[in-house]
Amino acid sequence: MTDKPYSWHALVASMTPDIHQSLKTAIELGKWPNGDRLSSEQLEHCLQAVIAYDELYLPQQERTAWINKDGLGKSHCDD
Repeated sequence: MTDKPYSWHALVASMTPDIHQSLKTAIELGKWPNGDRLSSEQLEHCLQAVIAYDELYLPQQERTAWINKDGLGKSHCDD
């Protein structure tokens, strides 16, 4: 990513699978590869970027926070 993205969509579209995985790892561990902890703002932005990337590039069942509801009956939470 050499050019400054002009929009959130452009930023997500410029992410590589390696960047996506690095962000997921940082979220899971709560820190960057150099050991620095993610701030709450960084965590929020990483989560937003990962979810947006998932929406654009991954099938539904591979997306972050996807819940398989096959075989489950309808509940009060579905409304």
